[in-house]
Amino acid sequence: MKISVIGTGYVGLVVGTGLADSGNDVICVDQVRKKIKALKKNKIPIYEPGLDELVKRNKEEGRLLFSSNLNEAVKESKLIFFAVGTPSNTDGSVDLSSIYKVAEEIGDAMEDDYKIIVNKSTVPVGTAKKVREIIKMRTSAPFDVVSNPEFLKEGNAVEDFMKPHRIIIGTDNPDVARLMKELYEPFVRTGNPIIIMGIESAEMTKYACNLMLATRISLMNEIANLCEKVGADVKEVRKGMGTDPRIGSKFIFPGVGYGGSCLPKDVRAFVNIGKEQKFNMHITRAVDTVNEIQKKTIFKKIKSHFVNLKNKKVAIWGLAFKPKTDDIREAPSVVTINLLLNEGVKVYVYDPEAMDNAKKIFKDKITYGKTPYDCLVGVDALAILTEWNEFRNPDFERIGKLMRNRVIFDGRNIYNLNRLREFGFEYYGIGRS
Repeated sequence: MKISVIGTGYVGLVVGTGLADSGNDVICVDQVRKKIKALKKNKIPIYEPGLDELVKRNKEEGRLLFSSNLNEAVKESKLIFFAVGTPSNTDGSVDLSSIYKVAEEIGDAMEDDYKIIVNKSTVPVGTAKKVREIIKMRTSAPFDVVSNPEFLKEGNAVEDFMKPHRIIIGTDNPDVARLMKELYEPFVRTGNPIIIMGIESAEMTKYACNLMLATRISLMNEIANLCEKVGADVKEVRKGMGTDPRIGSKFIFPGVGYGGSCLPKDVRAFVNIGKEQKFNMHITRAVDTVNEIQKKTIFKKIKSHFVNLKNKKVAIWGLAFKPKTDDIREAPSVVTINLLLNEGVKVYVYDPEAMDNAKKIFKDKITYGKTPYDCLVGVDALAILTEWNEFRNPDFERIGKLMRNRVIFDGRNIYNLNRLREFGFEYYGIGRS
């Protein structure tokens, strides 16, 4: 099939490359010409494991093209995917201006041949209907609009696209459903389902899934905080919970809160959707509130331990909101660093992938290490905020010799507290007694 993908961010680039890898001819379009020039030279603007090799191979084999000419891409494609950003407005509602702008441009570019407009962006219920109205005002050509939400985890997006747990297709046209199933059948050969549903249901499903995941995280963090108060160990509690088949073991790891480009804004969007319908989303509001409080947990522990933080030195390992990504949007590290700086703390940081993004925010306000150990010379404490594999089994004897005070604040519970005590460290975890 001939396909165009509008937007080359995390979603658009992975989707376009994945579709090209299954034999389709794909044009990825972006209005940022600098990004397109870089992609043509095999320079990937994001860190996503496996993506660079996939882009390079499909480019070389002629199935994947990059362009800033949306008009031309629309004319040459039968399927046109939206994958543009839908950031939050200040009130938590979703900014759909990019979606509507692209819809106008698609409508203006369409001629007489039939097109299928597929929305991959995360949007509130009713957006597909509005997109259809916008395009219809600008063209008499036949077309259909489909909701096809993405379920890609940053750091595992390529794997998620190539081997999806399920495909959701929202359409009211049986012929479109058959064509979309044909497009995705190469990715579900192991039997995972392609689910056809109404457009509004598909739009709602994306938000509902992210809300469920966010709820599990916030609830587990609240349980962990109570464990500390009553003398329980959340690691033991989590194991007991996870063996219940009704609960399971996924997304019940306590930590310093969720971040990234999806869960925070989607939870707030869900609250706003309810507000527009005059329906109070009590649990959803609480999930967001608990998460924002949890992001301050490590700072509070550091403050409680030292009391006076002025001129103290704190090292932070892990800036990205999760491993295997360079994304620090809504990351707990950003909250923690800002709180420490406000107290007069000198902050030293290291992350395998997210350093450049951190420099865009903090510039020279903090010190950046070339290795994890660079950050530790003469510091009063070490805080772990992202559970990168290289942090899991470090040289604790070396760490102890480099630090001024042997204190570790483990925001991801990756260390054995008894082992650390053998090395003479004071240890603070999340929900550990």
